[in-house]
Amino acid sequence: MLRERLERIEERIHAAAARAGRRRSDITLVAVTKKFPADVICEAHALGLRVFGENYVQEFEVKYPHVAQLPGAEFHLIGHLQNNKARLAAGLFHAIETVDSTRLASRLNEAAGSLGVTLEAMIEVKLSPEETKSGAASEELPELIAALRSCSHLRLTGLMTMPPWNENPDQTRPYFRRLAELAREYGLAKLSMGMSHDFEAAIEEGATHIRIGRGLFGPRPTADANA
Repeated sequence: MLRERLERIEERIHAAAARAGRRRSDITLVAVTKKFPADVICEAHALGLRVFGENYVQEFEVKYPHVAQLPGAEFHLIGHLQNNKARLAAGLFHAIETVDSTRLASRLNEAAGSLGVTLEAMIEVKLSPEETKSGAASEELPELIAALRSCSHLRLTGLMTMPPWNENPDQTRPYFRRLAELAREYGLAKLSMGMSHDFEAAIEEGATHIRIGRGLFGPRPTADANA
Protein backbone atom coordinates (compact mmCIF):
# COMPACT_ATOMS: atom_id res chain seq x y z
CA MET A 1 0.00 0.00 0.00
CA LEU A 2 2.77 2.45 0.92
CA ARG A 3 4.60 1.67 -2.31
CA GLU A 4 1.51 2.49 -4.38
CA ARG A 5 0.84 5.70 -2.46
CA LEU A 6 4.45 6.78 -2.88
CA GLU A 7 4.28 6.14 -6.61
CA ARG A 8 1.13 8.29 -6.90
CA ILE A 9 2.69 11.09 -4.86
CA GLU A 10 5.82 10.96 -7.01
CA GLU A 11 3.75 11.24 -10.19
CA ARG A 12 2.05 14.33 -8.80
CA ILE A 13 5.35 15.88 -7.72
CA HIS A 14 6.84 15.34 -11.17
CA ALA A 15 3.78 16.84 -12.86
CA ALA A 16 3.73 19.90 -10.59
CA ALA A 17 7.46 20.43 -11.09
CA ALA A 18 7.04 20.19 -14.85
CA ARG A 19 4.25 22.78 -14.80
CA ALA A 20 6.49 25.14 -12.87
CA GLY A 21 9.52 24.49 -15.08
CA ARG A 22 11.41 23.00 -12.16
CA ARG A 23 13.45 19.85 -11.64
CA ARG A 24 12.17 17.02 -9.44
CA SER A 25 15.60 16.88 -7.83
CA ASP A 26 15.08 20.37 -6.39
CA ILE A 27 12.15 19.20 -4.26
CA THR A 28 12.57 17.22 -1.04
CA LEU A 29 9.75 14.96 0.06
CA VAL A 30 9.53 15.05 3.86
CA ALA A 31 7.61 11.97 4.98
CA VAL A 32 5.62 12.97 8.05
CA THR A 33 5.61 10.01 10.42
CA LYS A 34 4.20 11.48 13.61
CA LYS A 35 1.84 9.12 15.43
CA PHE A 36 3.21 6.19 13.41
CA PRO A 37 5.59 3.61 14.93
CA ALA A 38 9.25 3.25 14.07
CA ASP A 39 8.63 0.28 11.78
CA VAL A 40 6.69 2.57 9.43
CA ILE A 41 9.79 4.76 9.14
CA CYS A 42 11.84 1.65 8.40
CA GLU A 43 9.38 0.54 5.72
CA ALA A 44 9.43 3.98 4.10
CA HIS A 45 13.21 4.05 4.22
CA ALA A 46 13.34 0.67 2.46
CA LEU A 47 11.30 2.22 -0.36
CA GLY A 48 13.82 5.01 -0.80
CA LEU A 49 12.50 7.80 1.41
CA ARG A 50 15.25 9.54 3.35
CA VAL A 51 13.82 12.64 5.04
CA PHE A 52 11.28 12.24 7.83
CA GLY A 53 9.29 14.83 9.71
CA GLU A 54 8.15 14.53 13.31
CA ASN A 55 6.05 16.95 15.35
CA TYR A 56 6.72 15.92 18.92
CA VAL A 57 10.15 15.68 20.51
CA GLN A 58 9.21 13.16 23.19
CA GLU A 59 7.32 10.93 20.76
CA PHE A 60 10.33 10.77 18.46
CA GLU A 61 12.65 10.15 21.41
CA VAL A 62 10.94 6.76 21.81
CA LYS A 63 11.34 5.91 18.11
CA TYR A 64 14.88 7.21 17.74
CA PRO A 65 16.80 4.12 18.95
CA HIS A 66 15.03 2.04 16.30
CA VAL A 67 15.77 4.38 13.37
CA ALA A 68 18.98 6.18 14.26
CA GLN A 69 21.15 3.83 12.22
CA LEU A 70 19.11 3.90 9.01
CA PRO A 71 21.65 4.78 6.28
CA GLY A 72 21.21 8.31 4.97
CA ALA A 73 18.09 9.00 7.03
CA GLU A 74 17.51 12.60 8.05
CA PHE A 75 15.05 13.68 10.70
CA HIS A 76 13.35 17.08 10.79
CA LEU A 77 11.35 18.58 13.64
CA ILE A 78 8.32 20.22 12.01
CA GLY A 79 6.27 20.87 15.14
CA HIS A 80 6.49 23.68 17.67
CA LEU A 81 9.54 23.40 19.91
CA GLN A 82 9.47 24.59 23.52
CA ASN A 83 12.61 26.24 24.82
CA ASN A 84 13.02 23.66 27.57
CA LYS A 85 13.18 20.83 25.01
CA ALA A 86 15.91 22.43 22.88
CA ARG A 87 18.70 20.22 24.20
CA LEU A 88 16.72 17.04 23.70
CA ALA A 89 15.77 18.09 20.17
CA ALA A 90 19.38 18.94 19.31
CA GLY A 91 20.37 15.36 20.06
CA LEU A 92 17.60 13.79 18.00
CA PHE A 93 17.10 15.87 14.85
CA HIS A 94 19.25 16.95 11.94
CA ALA A 95 17.07 19.97 11.21
CA ILE A 96 14.69 22.16 13.20
CA GLU A 97 12.19 23.73 10.81
CA THR A 98 10.28 25.67 13.46
CA VAL A 99 12.67 28.18 15.01
CA ASP A 100 10.50 31.17 15.91
CA SER A 101 12.40 33.27 18.46
CA THR A 102 15.88 34.49 19.28
CA ARG A 103 15.62 32.78 22.65
CA LEU A 104 14.98 29.41 21.04
CA ALA A 105 17.81 30.01 18.56
CA SER A 106 20.17 30.70 21.47
CA ARG A 107 19.05 27.58 23.34
CA LEU A 108 19.49 25.38 20.26
CA ASN A 109 22.89 26.86 19.50
CA GLU A 110 24.09 26.23 23.04
CA ALA A 111 22.74 22.68 22.99
CA ALA A 112 24.23 21.87 19.59
CA GLY A 113 27.58 23.27 20.68
CA SER A 114 27.64 21.13 23.79
CA LEU A 115 26.90 18.07 21.65
CA GLY A 116 29.48 18.97 19.04
CA VAL A 117 26.98 19.11 16.18
CA THR A 118 25.68 21.67 13.73
CA LEU A 119 21.94 21.80 13.21
CA GLU A 120 20.15 22.97 10.09
CA ALA A 121 17.56 25.57 11.03
CA MET A 122 14.56 27.06 9.30
CA ILE A 123 12.42 29.90 10.60
CA GLU A 124 8.72 29.23 10.96
CA VAL A 125 6.83 32.29 9.75
CA LYS A 126 3.28 32.98 10.87
CA LEU A 127 1.46 34.48 7.92
CA SER A 128 -2.11 34.01 9.14
CA PRO A 129 -3.96 35.54 12.11
CA GLU A 130 -4.93 32.14 13.51
CA GLU A 131 -4.10 31.96 17.21
CA THR A 132 -3.44 28.23 16.95
CA LYS A 133 -0.56 28.76 14.54
CA SER A 134 3.00 29.28 15.77
CA GLY A 135 5.78 31.20 14.12
CA ALA A 136 7.56 34.53 13.93
CA ALA A 137 5.79 37.52 12.42
CA SER A 138 7.27 38.72 9.14
CA GLU A 139 8.38 41.99 10.77
CA GLU A 140 10.46 39.99 13.26
CA LEU A 141 12.49 38.30 10.54
CA PRO A 142 15.42 40.75 10.28
CA GLU A 143 16.28 40.38 13.99
CA LEU A 144 15.74 36.62 14.01
CA ILE A 145 17.74 36.05 10.83
CA ALA A 146 20.62 38.10 12.22
CA ALA A 147 20.53 36.14 15.46
CA LEU A 148 20.56 32.79 13.68
CA ARG A 149 23.37 33.81 11.36
CA SER A 150 25.45 34.67 14.41
CA CYS A 151 24.97 31.19 15.89
CA SER A 152 28.05 29.11 15.14
CA HIS A 153 26.28 25.78 15.65
CA LEU A 154 23.16 26.57 13.59
CA ARG A 155 22.99 26.76 9.81
CA LEU A 156 20.06 28.88 8.66
CA THR A 157 18.80 27.59 5.31
CA GLY A 158 15.24 28.77 4.78
CA LEU A 159 11.70 29.50 5.88
CA MET A 160 8.72 27.32 6.80
CA THR A 161 5.03 28.09 7.12
CA MET A 162 1.72 26.46 8.00
CA PRO A 163 -1.18 28.22 6.25
CA PRO A 164 -4.75 28.08 7.56
CA TRP A 165 -6.35 24.73 6.79
CA ASN A 166 -8.35 24.73 3.57
CA GLU A 167 -9.14 21.87 1.20
CA ASN A 168 -8.88 24.26 -1.75
CA PRO A 169 -5.18 24.73 -2.67
CA ASP A 170 -5.95 28.06 -4.31
CA GLN A 171 -6.87 29.39 -0.87
CA THR A 172 -3.45 28.53 0.52
CA ARG A 173 -1.45 29.52 -2.57
CA PRO A 174 -1.15 33.21 -1.51
CA TYR A 175 0.59 32.13 1.70
CA PHE A 176 3.09 30.08 -0.29
CA ARG A 177 3.68 33.00 -2.62
CA ARG A 178 4.28 35.35 0.31
CA LEU A 179 6.77 32.99 1.94
CA ALA A 180 8.67 32.74 -1.35
CA GLU A 181 8.81 36.54 -1.53
CA LEU A 182 10.24 36.72 1.98
CA ALA A 183 12.85 34.05 1.21
CA ARG A 184 14.01 36.00 -1.84
CA GLU A 185 14.10 39.23 0.17
CA TYR A 186 16.40 37.72 2.78
CA GLY A 187 18.47 35.50 0.49
CA LEU A 188 17.27 32.16 1.85
CA ALA A 189 17.23 29.15 -0.45
CA LYS A 190 14.82 26.68 1.14
CA LEU A 191 11.05 26.84 1.48
CA SER A 192 9.23 24.22 3.56
CA MET A 193 5.56 24.52 2.64
CA GLY A 194 2.77 22.37 1.30
CA MET A 195 1.11 19.25 2.70
CA SER A 196 -0.84 16.29 1.38
CA HIS A 197 -3.76 18.36 0.13
CA ASP A 198 -1.93 21.37 -1.35
CA PHE A 199 1.67 20.41 -2.10
CA GLU A 200 1.24 20.85 -5.85
CA ALA A 201 0.37 24.53 -5.41
CA ALA A 202 3.33 24.85 -3.06
CA ILE A 203 5.68 23.36 -5.65
CA GLU A 204 4.34 25.74 -8.27
CA GLU A 205 5.11 28.63 -5.90
CA GLY A 206 8.66 27.46 -5.18
CA ALA A 207 8.59 24.91 -2.35
CA THR A 208 11.83 23.01 -1.87
CA HIS A 209 10.44 20.85 0.96
CA ILE A 210 6.92 19.43 1.00
CA ARG A 211 5.58 17.70 4.11
CA ILE A 212 3.48 14.66 3.24
CA GLY A 213 1.90 12.46 5.88
CA ARG A 214 -1.65 11.36 5.13
CA GLY A 215 -0.97 11.09 1.40
CA LEU A 216 1.70 8.47 2.10
CA PHE A 217 0.58 6.68 5.23
CA GLY A 218 -3.18 7.18 5.32
CA PRO A 219 -5.16 8.42 8.32
CA ARG A 220 -3.35 8.70 11.63
CA PRO A 221 -4.52 7.06 14.84
CA THR A 222 -5.65 10.52 15.99
CA ALA A 223 -7.17 13.07 13.62
CA ASP A 224 -4.66 15.68 12.56
CA ALA A 225 -4.58 18.19 9.71
CA ASN A 226 -0.95 19.28 9.86
CA ALA A 227 0.39 17.26 6.94
